[in-house]
Amino acid sequence: MSTAAPRLTDGLRREYEHLFQTCVVAPDRHAEVDRIVARHVRNRLRYAQATANTAIPWYFAAIVHELEAGGIFSRHLHNGDPLRDRTVRIPRGRPPVGLPPFAWESSAADALMLQGLHRVREWSLGQLLYRLERYNGFGYRMHHPEVLSPYLWAGSSHYTRGKYVRDGRWSSAAVSTQTGGAVQLRRMAELGIARFLHGGQPAVVAFHRWRPRDAATRASALALQRWLNTHEGVFLREDGWPGPRTAAAYRQVTGASLPGDPASHA
Repeated sequence: MSTAAPRLTDGLRREYEHLFQTCVVAPDRHAEVDRIVARHVRNRLRYAQATANTAIPWYFAAIVHELEAGGIFSRHLHNGDPLRDRTVRIPRGRPPVGLPPFAWESSAADALMLQGLHRVREWSLGQLLYRLERYNGFGYRMHHPEVLSPYLWAGSSHYTRGKYVRDGRWSSAAVSTQTGGAVQLRRMAELGIARFLHGGQPAVVAFHRWRPRDAATRASALALQRWLNTHEGVFLREDGWPGPRTAAAYRQVTGASLPGDPASHA
């Protein structure tokens, strides 16, 4: 990844949101996209294990898994290398601890942590698309801005041709055969599988089995509860306790789990 990677500004958020709203899945890719999404749903529990105790939506891991490893559970989420050994391609030598062969879930958790995604607490639509593009790198945006990244948009009305055929090697004629991450996400949104945080969302707080005593946690939980109560069908007592009812409402609104939510392991 380039050290000059762009920041997620309000302008970039609006760009992602506009592209997503105007994204049309190519008619000849409908069946393929539906097969991919159905596979994501079948394996939802495995993706939830990889994202446990974080705010990362399970479907983010599912989409990256499809893009990096074709949805194959014998390959690292980092780059699709076989789990029978540490990764060979960039990033090399992952996971750094443990002995091969690696369990897919533990390797996937390492891949997500390597990207710093466990520290992200806000998963709006703009954030999701930004993190997907960042996972692959911003080479298209920085060096070939005339082509939207196929990592996101291949298989949609936003992409025709042009791709890196290997690291550093560009072809304006090559066509990506992948189904882009944004295209997968768009179909999941259409089916009601994926839901996104929208503007004004507060930071996510960790689940608490008992009422928290520290003022900072209570204040953050109160802000989250007030925000959740702005959504249809959510009725929370705004008491500053991010317990079971708050966690359930958060799952209902976002499709993700509060960090530490025991129901995410059920």
